[in-house]
Amino acid sequence: MLGCLMRETLKRSRYLIQETVDHLEWDEFVRQHPQKNIFQTPQMYDVYQRTKNYEPIKLFAIEQKTHLLCGVLSAVMMREVGGPLGMFATHSVVQGGPLATEDTDGLVLPLLMAEHDRRIKRKALYSEIRNMHNVNQTLENVKHYEYEDHLNFLIRLDQSEDELWKQIHRARRKNINRAIRQGVEIEEIHDKRLLEVFYGLLRETYASVGIPLAHTTLFEAAFDTLYPVDMAKFLLAKHNGKHIGARVVLLFNGAVYDWYAGASQQSLDLYPNDLLVWHVLRWGAKNGYKQFDFGGAGKPDVEYGPREFKRRFGGSLVNYGRHVRVYAPTKIAIAKVGLKFYQKLYSSSKMKTRLCM
Repeated sequence: MLGCLMRETLKRSRYLIQETVDHLEWDEFVRQHPQKNIFQTPQMYDVYQRTKNYEPIKLFAIEQKTHLLCGVLSAVMMREVGGPLGMFATHSVVQGGPLATEDTDGLVLPLLMAEHDRRIKRKALYSEIRNMHNVNQTLENVKHYEYEDHLNFLIRLDQSEDELWKQIHRARRKNINRAIRQGVEIEEIHDKRLLEVFYGLLRETYASVGIPLAHTTLFEAAFDTLYPVDMAKFLLAKHNGKHIGARVVLLFNGAVYDWYAGASQQSLDLYPNDLLVWHVLRWGAKNGYKQFDFGGAGKPDVEYGPREFKRRFGGSLVNYGRHVRVYAPTKIAIAKVGLKFYQKLYSSSKMKTRLCM
């Protein structure tokens, strides 16, 4: 027993976990990794660093003998409300990570997550690893995290526009054609001043379902950091001179990631959401992208409205799941009650508004 423990300690001592590394080295590591994704890049870290109520975390594993980078973890602590209530609405997200070289997975990933947990467990209610690949075996040595099913849709873009169109459900195709016939047009945002309109449409959608929306600085930072280097595309749907829909997608190494979307609740019969997704799929296929990631479709046993919308665009349903560690179960219970109260209060407020109209 003592011999096994000593061998394990020696193995772990091969790696140093640190906070700094050359940005170019970090970027190249992610781009060359089999599970590469935009959320583990230094560019995305920079976006989070400029976002109000977000606190990004970066950790790197260095092989002490060779001084080579062999692991990356980029996470972000999100505080969804400010003030004293912030302690009941803070969690950490590790999306698409952590990443490690294949020969070190079993040791480096647990070391990175252990250091991540040590730093944030007194600040956050829980932590979530949002898997973007099938990594159950890879993460089996990470302690204290429990797996939960979570769905997503992936659409191949390395096919013709006709093939993309045919795989879309007939009702969804009708909606797209209706939007076109009614004169809905899609435009890309090149002027940062339009972000105010963009954010207003997102806020309207999130408020309609009683879900907190990230601060506007997230989108301003993404526009300043990602848009100039072709890592983000901001789109608006327009009808008769009025903006009625918004969508932003992230771009990285042949993949298009659906990120945030919103629409005017009074213009849903013009189908801006349907047309925006179709526009992105066509654009992605035409410009050599290989895959469209729909950004999640909820838990399989929980009703989730957007899942049906996404399903009707075709693609493959995957269940890569999430790994979750809870640090403060009592506070989470209080937070869930608070969210339900917020949603009920907002729903009641909307009803009163309608009655007064």
